[in-house]
Amino acid sequence: MPAVPATEDPTSQFVAWVRGAAPYIHAFRGKTFVVGFGGEVAAGERAQSLAYDCNLLAALGIRLVLVHGARPQIDVELARRGLEPRFHHGLRVTDAEALECVKSAMAVTRFEVEALLSQGLPNTPMAGSYMRVTGGNFITARPFGVVDGVDYQFTGAVRKIIAEEINADLDQQNVVLITPLGVSPAGEIFNLAMEEVAEAVAVALKAEKLIYLCDAPGLLDAEGQLVESVTADEAQSKIETGEGLTEDLHLFLPCAIRAVRRGVARCHLIDRDKDGGLLLEFFTHAGVGTVVSRDPLFRLREATVDDVAALVSLISPMEADGTLVRRGRELLEQEIERFTVVEHDGVLVGCAALYPFSEDNAAELACLAVTPEYRRAGLGDQLLKRIERRARVQRLERLFVLTTRTAHWFRERGFNEIGPEALPRQKRELYNFQRRSKVFVKSL
Repeated sequence: MPAVPATEDPTSQFVAWVRGAAPYIHAFRGKTFVVGFGGEVAAGERAQSLAYDCNLLAALGIRLVLVHGARPQIDVELARRGLEPRFHHGLRVTDAEALECVKSAMAVTRFEVEALLSQGLPNTPMAGSYMRVTGGNFITARPFGVVDGVDYQFTGAVRKIIAEEINADLDQQNVVLITPLGVSPAGEIFNLAMEEVAEAVAVALKAEKLIYLCDAPGLLDAEGQLVESVTADEAQSKIETGEGLTEDLHLFLPCAIRAVRRGVARCHLIDRDKDGGLLLEFFTHAGVGTVVSRDPLFRLREATVDDVAALVSLISPMEADGTLVRRGRELLEQEIERFTVVEHDGVLVGCAALYPFSEDNAAELACLAVTPEYRRAGLGDQLLKRIERRARVQRLERLFVLTTRTAHWFRERGFNEIGPEALPRQKRELYNFQRRSKVFVKSL
């Protein structure tokens, strides 16, 4: 863990982190994650940490499938035998001699990964645990064929994933480790691309998440800054322009796009050198990589009574510091139909409420709140637009708001300051002169 600044209490920070992770732990229990990683990870200095983190994910009830690669190990084996690696369009050409190198390197890499996952030494994160790691002939393959006159020979593509057999192992609380080799109905062995196997497995299992550990923090924009989330269409445009793509991302991003378009909920691109990257991505609000989804990551919807507990948690810090007026749980339950909420990966991260005053053709925008981690994501603007749209549907002409801390934010969005006397009569009678909230109005 990074050093905690002297001004912060490490105990309080730890408690806050665990509480913040709790919604994700509940959401992901029983869900299937497929993690694809290359031979660089299996042989790298982070391999042990990855094993620890996979052990923790499994202990939290996540159904875990790991797909490993072995590209650098295959190249070493080829060099040892005096053979030259051959590639075409980034895909290895596997002749009979190369296939022997592939089988040897894959077998050794698999055993090394199994060994890492099977530890249980005292004073390690895996102490007292026992991960049952299983595998099998889950993949039926076919030859890749001839492309541009190049015969790929024993390089193959996935024909079918035997999903029911993988699910049977996962149902027994096993961690499934898959080596990217496939067998044809004729008994031929084919060398497969790790990233395509991981994609095919995730789609076949209807996985919640497909994760690739790659040679970059994730997708980068033109300024070299991390792109936290993209839709499949946005990611496709990045492939066409080549913007922000590394060697791994050129291989992994097309698989990610296909996966989310074929039913995988999310695909994550995470830096393979980031210690604890899996935990940071899945159990913190901000995450550390790029998320690829079919549709936009944030979802606005109308609140239901099931959201009350999450709303209390969301707005209570802002009630405590005086930004929002206090609302009891019972009042929230009574007025829940007035609220619009925004979700990120199933977790409430923002809300706003609309209180109509039909006799005055006006409405109040109230309780606009976004968690600190997402205040730069434009969620406040999205909530404001949703509330304005709801008000227009009710044929209301003005939207007003009372605020003590965010006057400039509303001014920048077309609101004009007015006096309390201009409020609708019913609201004017409830105005708290001790709180001295400023009043702003916007014509709809």
